[in-house]
Amino acid sequence: MWAEQGAWPPGPYLEVAAGAVIDADGRVLLGQRPADKAWAGWWELPGGKIERGETAMHALARELEEELGIEVTEATPWVNYIHAYTHATVRLAFCRVTAWRGTPRGLENQALRWVDPRASLTSIEASLGGGSLLPATLPPLRWLSVPDRYLVSDLQNEEDAQLWLRRVREALRAGVRLFQFRAPGWPTGPAASELFEVLKETLRCVHQQKGRVLVNSVHPNAWAELADGRHWRSTDAMALSAPPVKQSGQWLSMSCHNHDEIARARALQADFAVLGPVLPTASHPGAALLGWSGFEVLQQQAGLPLFAIGGQSASTLAQAHAHGAHGIAGVRQLIDWCKDPAETARLD
Repeated sequence: MWAEQGAWPPGPYLEVAAGAVIDADGRVLLGQRPADKAWAGWWELPGGKIERGETAMHALARELEEELGIEVTEATPWVNYIHAYTHATVRLAFCRVTAWRGTPRGLENQALRWVDPRASLTSIEASLGGGSLLPATLPPLRWLSVPDRYLVSDLQNEEDAQLWLRRVREALRAGVRLFQFRAPGWPTGPAASELFEVLKETLRCVHQQKGRVLVNSVHPNAWAELADGRHWRSTDAMALSAPPVKQSGQWLSMSCHNHDEIARARALQADFAVLGPVLPTASHPGAALLGWSGFEVLQQQAGLPLFAIGGQSASTLAQAHAHGAHGIAGVRQLIDWCKDPAETARLD
């Protein structure tokens, strides 16, 4: 059954902590495995084996001090990912490291390179000057190109459309680069052509700033092909009888609420998923909430980046990162994520 593609390979697992060491320009540090180690010459994220009694974060801090001579001061959990090599199956606890003391140096005689994860894989490999990327390093490099704020529309009529476009422009000025186009309550029939015009204007604005727009699965496939990918509602994704063809260069995401839906997102080869609701929202006052503890339990098993949704705003982003979220997503709090409170008040 195709859904089984979302299942993990069987253990036992070699437990490893790996760090995406990210500088102020968004570059990530790669190290080349030295000649005396397996996979010599291949490039990877720095890190190493988690020793008995260590947490992933403690192991990573120790490994980065031993390998690079840096003291980690800010780091958050990110994605736990399982990869089967011929000699072992490895469970990698990927973490994001955003602050440290000292200058990274190759203390194990390994070469180091800073690379831009937003560049193409071909460009990244060309910049390394020899050697290939270790297979388990490819997913986190891809994930690092995904922004950490995901703004979702909830269009019902033409008046909503004008407000949405104003909010898109303001969010772009605030640095947001990932949007979901969603209008479940929009009238059908002739009105659909008006909604299509709103989508095209959204794409024009977002593409000018090199952002991406994913189209919700409530809308036609042709719309998603025109945009930058598809966001699957959980009910639509779980009802699929076969995995859809993923177009080259397009992203795929999915809304999830539980373990089974996250497994379906993996089977779809989703670039990321949205998980919630985490906190109370005005739109779903009686909904069962995951809370941060419930979110973290599912995050540890997910194997792909998760956005927290439900009650999220600029004030919860750091908390979301601390619980392993890639970022935050939301419908109602779009303006709240903008940087200029005065401008926010003017738009409202």
